[in-house]
Amino acid sequence: MWQAPPAATPYPREWLPALDLPAPGPQNRLTVFFRLLLLIPQFIVVWVLSVVAFVVTVIGWFGALVLGRLPGFAADYLSSYLPYETRVTAYLMLTVDRYPPFAFRTPDHPVQVELKPGELNRLAVLFRLILVIPAAVVQGLLYAGWWMVGWISWLAVLILGRMPQPLFEATAAVLRYRMRYLAYLVMLTSAYPKQLFGDEPGSEPGGPVSATRPLVMSGAGRGLLVAFLVLGLLSGAISSITTSIHDDDDDGDKNVTGPLLPGPPTG
Repeated sequence: MWQAPPAATPYPREWLPALDLPAPGPQNRLTVFFRLLLLIPQFIVVWVLSVVAFVVTVIGWFGALVLGRLPGFAADYLSSYLPYETRVTAYLMLTVDRYPPFAFRTPDHPVQVELKPGELNRLAVLFRLILVIPAAVVQGLLYAGWWMVGWISWLAVLILGRMPQPLFEATAAVLRYRMRYLAYLVMLTSAYPKQLFGDEPGSEPGGPVSATRPLVMSGAGRGLLVAFLVLGLLSGAISSITTSIHDDDDDGDKNVTGPLLPGPPTG
C-alpha cells in the first residue's frame, strides 16, 4: 500500500550573535553630561585590547584555514573582547546608565552578548576581508550617521533623563549590527550580519529574553535608522568634497608659488 513520504526536515534557523539590552530607563543626568570624560579610561583599555585582538585575529585566521574553526585561545580571547567593547560602546551611545566594569566576565551587567564560535567555511575565511566589505560600508554609514546627530541624542537624554523609545530602538539596531559585523570579521560566527531593521514579533523561540531579543522596531525607530544611513552618506560626501578641495588648493599653491621662490626649483 502506498504511503506518503515523510515530511522534509526543516532547515535549522541560522543563529546570529545576540545582543541583550534592558529597556530604556531613567539615567543620571550628571553621568550623561560627563559621559565622554568618564569613558576616557575605558577608551585606553579598549585600545590596548584591540591591538591584542588584531594580533589574535591574524593568528586565528591562519588557524581557521587549517582547522576549519578558530583555535581555542583565539575564540576565548575574542569572545571576551567583543562583549567588553560592546559594553563600552553601549554606554557611550547612551543606551544604558551603568558604567562598564573593567572585567571580561560580567554576568550581572545589563549589556550581554551571546556568541557561539563554531565551524567555519574555509573559503569564506580565505576571502573574509572581501566578503565583509558590504557590511563594513553599512556599519560605517550607520555609525557616522548616528554621530552626526549624537549631540541631539545626548541633549534629549540630558533633558528627559532617559532615551526616547524610537531613538533607543534605532541606536540598539546600530549597536547590534556593529557587534554582528565585528563578530563576522573576527570569525566568531559564520553568519553574515543581517536583520538591521529588527526582528519579527515572536521570532525568539523561548519568548522575549530582553528589550533587544527580539528587537521589534516601531515605524519611528526604522525611520531614524534610515535617517542615520542617509546622514552617513551625506557625511561621506562632505568629507570627500572637502578632501578634494584641499588637494586642489595644495596643488594650486605648488604651481603658483613655486616659480616665485628664489633658489633652485623644489619640484
